[in-house]
This record gives sequence, structure tokens and C-alpha cells, in this order.
Amino acid sequence: MDTKEHTYTIQQVAEVTGLSVHTLRYYERVGLIHHIDRIENTHRRYSSDDIGWIEFLNKLRATGMTIQQMLAYAELQRLGDVSLQERLDMLKAHREEVEQHMRELHEYLNVICGKIEYYQEVVNSQKILTS
Repeated sequence: MDTKEHTYTIQQVAEVTGLSVHTLRYYERVGLIHHIDRIENTHRRYSSDDIGWIEFLNKLRATGMTIQQMLAYAELQRLGDVSLQERLDMLKAHREEVEQHMRELHEYLNVICGKIEYYQEVVNSQKILTS
């Protein structure tokens, strides 16, 4: 029975994660992703755990975390359980930043909705006058 975990090529990981091959190589080069195992022909072979980590990095990036902050988090993650409190603090601080940004976006959305309502009223009144 073969218990070897399925592995993925860099192209497959790029498709699944939405990152380019270039970005995946960059992430590995700067240390966001640990060194990826390679098969005999020197092609990278990613595991499901690698993909999970990359998807987490994507979420951090999409929520505004800088590459430098992500690198700090990755370094802490590699330290293991001794860094749990630091990672927890870092994620809590990031959550607060994301929540603040969401509040700001909600305010901006309210302004846009107000403009839409105003313009809709003007358009509706023009239709009534031309009918």
C-alpha cells in the first residue's frame, strides 16, 4: 500500500492559489515559504500543507498585511509553539486593523449609497416631468 502523500507541481499550486509561478518562487526565496522539496529533476513538489500555508498567506496579504509583517509571522511560525503568544498578538493586531478598515469602507459605502439614492430620485423626477 502506497502511503506517500500526493504532491503538486509549481504550476498546479499557482492554479490553486491564484499566485503566479514567479510569486511562488519569490515567496520561497525571501522566506515566506520554507524550502520546497524537489524531485530528481530539480522540480519543486509542494504538499497539501504547503498549499494550506500559501492560502493563509494569500488571506493575510488580501487583508492588507505587508510582506515584511508576513515574513515576521512566518519566522515566528517556524519557531513552533514557543512563539504562539507572539503570533496570537500579531494576528489580533492585524484583525483590529482589518476591522478598522472595514468600518472605514462601510462609511465610504454609505456615502456612495447616498449619492445613488439622490441620483435615482433626480432621474425618477425627470421621468415624471417628461411623461
